[in-house]
Amino acid sequence: MRILLAEDERDLNRIITMKLKSEGYSVDSCFDGAEALDCIAAADYDAVILDVMMPGADGFTVLRRMREMGKKAPTLFLTARDSVNDKVHGLDLGANDYMVKPFSFPELMARIRAMTRGTFGLVGNVLTAGDVTLDCAAHTVKRGGIDIQLSSKEYSMLEYLMRNKGIVLSREKLENHVWNFDYEGGTNVVDVYISYLRKKLDAGRDGTLIQTVRGKGYMIRVD
Repeated sequence: MRILLAEDERDLNRIITMKLKSEGYSVDSCFDGAEALDCIAAADYDAVILDVMMPGADGFTVLRRMREMGKKAPTLFLTARDSVNDKVHGLDLGANDYMVKPFSFPELMARIRAMTRGTFGLVGNVLTAGDVTLDCAAHTVKRGGIDIQLSSKEYSMLEYLMRNKGIVLSREKLENHVWNFDYEGGTNVVDVYISYLRKKLDAGRDGTLIQTVRGKGYMIRVD
């Protein structure tokens, strides 16, 4: 999934970005509120992480304008401001969660998983499609109980497809949610990774887990 991180402390921004990428997320990171608003206007994110105190526009302003744009991505405030009034204000503006610095990375990852579960109507961290299971917390994929080894991007694409099981996803939508603004690859990248996934998931089996919907994109059918 694709995440926007807006944090003006550059070292912390770099560390969080690295951690998110190591967990398989595609990340756009910026250092001020104005740039965050530009990113939000240009892309659809699966989650947004905002510092409160930023130049350009503070996190509260960014969230308010984001909601005014009709952007519904779940949002977490990550800030040193720990007053009850700040927390209430952030949540009332439409934030989904509020974490105070310093924080632990395992807790941050768990809160992101919890936020995004609600977006897709999920109640747990394990996604299923037929005999395929994907554990979002452990980052493991199994088919028929057998481990399937996937690259980070293969995993991200499969996770997004499984979160949207039964929905046809266009190539553009898949690309926008699995890659960030830094991507400069070929235009057929989605087709290439679908091919990689099929080779690994469908080996020795009849049929394919990921269906092609001609002229529209790809989907995993509802069981």
